[in-house]
Amino acid sequence: MPIFSVLTPVYDGGDAYLRETYESVASQRLPAGWSLQWLVQEDGKTGKPLDRVPDLPWISKGAGRAGGAARTRTLALHRAGGLLTRTLDADDLFPDEETLARDIEALAAHPGLAWTVAPCLDLHPDGRLVPGPNDPAPGRLPSGFLADGLRRGALPVMGTTATIYTELLVLLGGWPAIPAFEDVGPLLAAEAVADGWMQEKPGEIYRKHAAQSTGDPEYRDEDERSTRIAIVLDRADALRASGWTWRPLRPAAL
Repeated sequence: MPIFSVLTPVYDGGDAYLRETYESVASQRLPAGWSLQWLVQEDGKTGKPLDRVPDLPWISKGAGRAGGAARTRTLALHRAGGLLTRTLDADDLFPDEETLARDIEALAAHPGLAWTVAPCLDLHPDGRLVPGPNDPAPGRLPSGFLADGLRRGALPVMGTTATIYTELLVLLGGWPAIPAFEDVGPLLAAEAVADGWMQEKPGEIYRKHAAQSTGDPEYRDEDERSTRIAIVLDRADALRASGWTWRPLRPAAL
């Protein structure tokens, strides 16, 4: 039975919305024959955020030394038993019960593709849901499309909407050790070696709130921002220049 793994990093103090995230994950309806795995990984070892999550067979809890979202995700990756993996942050939500099923269906319909992305809706404190300004048209996305958008100053999608074959995610080394923008790293690396698919319907509700890490002044430091982008693009460009390509040996199927 194929598994779909969802990976959520969380830290003590950043778990205020974790119960809502759990309910969103638990509500997912996968195609017949598929099962769900939720990997909840604490960035730190307090155990407090994990106590907010029920002890259920399909939930895998873990903890490790504090080191940021990239390290936390990568520490959890070895426990991912899914054919496919995507992330969902501890303050975000899936837009509806069919979010993950749509990714399975897209990859099953196009067995040569390696990843999917989707529109993202920003959830503002007043309850407004606002779509992103740069969403590409739905359909096949060729290698280099997203990287070119980033080079022009506007990454077309949110990296956290990406579903990627777990085998490819492992081959690419998980998430790069940078303090932010790490979610874009594996997406652009996957894009460098395989085409993907842009979904028509939203794949994530991104919660805007005062405590989120993107509100930290250091996140907006221009020197660091330029360095983060350069690191992500350098890896993607090097992979593309190598001529190596990837396609799933065991494509998703319905």
